[in-house]
Amino acid sequence: MRRIGMSEIAKVAKVSIGTVGRALNGHGRINEATRQRVLQIARDLGYKPNLAARALSVGKGFRIGVCIPKELHFFYDQVRGGIFAEARRHEHLGLEVLYRPVSRLGAGEIEKVKELLESDIKALILTPGDPKSLTPLINEAQQNGIQVICLGTDAPASTRSSVVCVNPELGGKLAGELMGRLLGPKSRVAIVTGMLQTDIHHASVRGFSELLPRTCPGAEVTEVLEGHEDEDETFSKCMALLAQPRRLDGIYVNTVNCLPVCRALNNTGRSGKIRLITTDLFREMLPYFEDGTIMASIHQKPYFQGQVAVRLVMDRVVSGRPVPPTFYLNPNVVLRSNVEGFREIRGATAEFMISL
Repeated sequence: MRRIGMSEIAKVAKVSIGTVGRALNGHGRINEATRQRVLQIARDLGYKPNLAARALSVGKGFRIGVCIPKELHFFYDQVRGGIFAEARRHEHLGLEVLYRPVSRLGAGEIEKVKELLESDIKALILTPGDPKSLTPLINEAQQNGIQVICLGTDAPASTRSSVVCVNPELGGKLAGELMGRLLGPKSRVAIVTGMLQTDIHHASVRGFSELLPRTCPGAEVTEVLEGHEDEDETFSKCMALLAQPRRLDGIYVNTVNCLPVCRALNNTGRSGKIRLITTDLFREMLPYFEDGTIMASIHQKPYFQGQVAVRLVMDRVVSGRPVPPTFYLNPNVVLRSNVEGFREIRGATAEFMISL
């Protein structure tokens, strides 16, 4: 059977071959209604992309820009490891990763993203710290045919291609249900977060606050502390919280920055007395699992998140697969009984070497 080509699609759709190419490849400016009509005609005609030709084309060189934070390194080292591990699988196609990290979430990201957008990249993977400010740049990139994948955090008001993360509201609900089953009626719980302007932190606070009273009658969230991913600030605010005379039964940390919370509990003799649920997993947390400071942690699979982000880009480029608007991962619950089974604790955190 003869392979259906773009010329046949163009003839039926009554558009140019260039328009068909832009519709099929997701690059360049094209009216959305036209794009959908072309894609439907391609499906009706049984069009299948020439994968060999795509691979040869990509092999001439393909750049992905990456802009993620260095801190908190407990989380972003894992994300970076997943990105580079997956990128190595596609080196034979000429894939090149331009790595332009920022020091902290939201710090200097506008300048780094602008630099990457001027570097002839075909896709951009980034972790938006200030999604409102980044939205115009993301929209501009998409209009110029640059596929933007948000990783770990989202810019929901933008036209980004996709977001890869654990469903933040689901993660919060899971923590809320766990906390509710650990506590008695009318318990008082505080939430320690990073930045509420970050979509995932705000959504997980919402999910936790919704599920906690459902599983623990009369329970309430009394305070939400923003630590801005700063260990000293988080420790200081937690010490002030624990110094208050009001009763506190539980703390949920919905960001990876949990060590200062653990230290504050230990310093005030409240470790194990106040139920603590954290987020993610790294080796420095292990002693706090073992001594009962941490009751459970909601693991967001950062290494796998990095892999998926690159995989979505390459699937689009090589196979022509559409990019899903969201790629939500199902979180794991880490307890003392299963903590040793995770790759972060097994010592598989440094599977790559890069020069910065």
